[in-house]
Amino acid sequence: MTNSDISKTEVDALHEKLNVAAEAGGYHLNPEIEFTDDLVHGLLVNEKRYGYPSCPCRLATGSKSDDLDIICPCDYRDADLVEYDTCYCGLYVSKDVVDGKKKIGKIPERRSPKELRASEAPTNTTTLGRLTLPVWRCRVCGYLCARKEPPEVCPICKAKKDRFEKFIGST
Repeated sequence: MTNSDISKTEVDALHEKLNVAAEAGGYHLNPEIEFTDDLVHGLLVNEKRYGYPSCPCRLATGSKSDDLDIICPCDYRDADLVEYDTCYCGLYVSKDVVDGKKKIGKIPERRSPKELRASEAPTNTTTLGRLTLPVWRCRVCGYLCARKEPPEVCPICKAKKDRFEKFIGST
């Protein structure tokens, strides 16, 4: 696959689609347009190559079941944003980065080697007594999410972060 296989129109269309979805969900795309377009181009290349938009900053196996954790937006995005103000590849960034209050730098890889990921898969025996993350509840619409911090904006009703309450704490 060559760069000419992906048109500028395709990149622009996906960039806009990702931006609308990100902003609606309380996320932000990297404001550096050329950099972001390169990542969007990589997503399109991977979509054509594998049939799914795996993160362009990681090596995909070509097996969707093995790569579910790196299909954009990857499973590591939220944790990376909370801790480093950017996801691993830099496609998604915090509001502070968008506003120029913070610069992004290198962040460590959170993805475990394949052989470890299989042993880390959740089982059906998970109980409330073993939650590793708090569960946040939107006081406006009741949306629930399990993560270190509530989202900046509720993906359902668009309420701001301050409208979330800790529903169940982590143990």
